[in-house]
Amino acid sequence: MDSFDILIVGGGINGAAIARDAAGRGLSVLLVERDDLASHTSSASSKLIHGGLRYLEQYEFRLVRESLHERETLLKTAPHLVRPLRFILPDPKGGRPWWLIRLGLWLYGLLAGRSSLPSPRAVRRDEAEVRAPLKGEYKLAEYWDAWVDDARLVVLNAVDAAARGAEIATRTALVSARAEGGRWRAELSDGRTIDAGMIVNAAGPWVAEVLHERLGGSGKAGVRLVKGSHIAVPRLYDGEHAYILQAGDGRVVFALPYGDLSLVGTTDAPVEQPDDAEPDAAEIDYLCATANAYFVQQTVPADVRWSFAGIRALYDDGAAKAKDVTRDYRLELEERDGATLLSVFGGKITTARALAEEVMAKLDVGGEAWTREAMLPGAGRVPDESGRHFGGGLYEGEVRYLVAHEFARTAEDVLWRRTKLGLVLGADEVAALEDFIQNIAIRSP
Repeated sequence: MDSFDILIVGGGINGAAIARDAAGRGLSVLLVERDDLASHTSSASSKLIHGGLRYLEQYEFRLVRESLHERETLLKTAPHLVRPLRFILPDPKGGRPWWLIRLGLWLYGLLAGRSSLPSPRAVRRDEAEVRAPLKGEYKLAEYWDAWVDDARLVVLNAVDAAARGAEIATRTALVSARAEGGRWRAELSDGRTIDAGMIVNAAGPWVAEVLHERLGGSGKAGVRLVKGSHIAVPRLYDGEHAYILQAGDGRVVFALPYGDLSLVGTTDAPVEQPDDAEPDAAEIDYLCATANAYFVQQTVPADVRWSFAGIRALYDDGAAKAKDVTRDYRLELEERDGATLLSVFGGKITTARALAEEVMAKLDVGGEAWTREAMLPGAGRVPDESGRHFGGGLYEGEVRYLVAHEFARTAEDVLWRRTKLGLVLGADEVAALEDFIQNIAIRSP
């Protein structure tokens, strides 16, 4: 029976970051994920590394400060995945008072400390590039955050964890686990029984299900499931800057450059089940209407080229509205017959590295904190143009690499989480790629 120091359940950003940190401290690590890495919430984000400007309204000063400092860390340690992004904030009639916006931006810059990004400022009237796409005249403010390839950030955390000795087992679920003699004995869906000193439950939207149904836990923390939906439409404006728009209900919606598309999101809709991760017609209408209130270029639901939704498993702080629930994370530690279990509630892509470091401290595993200065591996897509061409610049050599080194097992893994070529490949090309990948799997020993 295989034995590990830590068993991590969940292959999203939190699980992958925890596996990386633990493996780098010399611990033996097994991460299990029932689907693909980043196959749910962690690939369905707004693609931002940000402090959370709107979190200031909930007085989440600690979270904003930590997030802004983590933004700086990621800009330095993952420059191939994270890049600066300029945001323009219009001041609509009936929106938040302009003095409050300016105060919030000043505080945002203050909490960032010494940052490599420009400070917030007012936009001059002669800056036509950012004014021309907007209907009417607005006061405008500018601030900077960062864009991220969210799914690849998860994958490369897992790649680095594996390089440091962790086992990354995708398409493998935790069936059950029980504490025996101060350790855990866990049954996995691949038929293995393994032994682990500790379990970290980082199952995201399924954290409560794993805790109560597979681990027999009685944790005190509650979870609120909140759906965030996005749409991608033909470009609403030229330029590589983004807009943060105040919607009529007081929420904020991002409009982001995404190749030849504009990505618009997100919503905050409470849901009952973790699998309720599909945008509905009302959300798509809402996002179109919010964009249309600001931009000269109008859009309708029929224009949507791509839509997706992720379920955030937020720590239930008792807030009445989904948009007001804290985005901060909570770590719940319990002992079961001398065996340690830690469950992760909440969290966001920006703070995953810091969360993992806090998990290590809470588990008291020893070893020095090391991830703040350590570069993430990889430099974007593999420039291997050998062999068959599947379309969109995707060649056999790259596919073989992604299968061999980045845990890809299906065409969907390659086209939507290792790349975004699912936006350009046709059905016949996707089918050909799927056949090729399955043939690789059959021939592998």
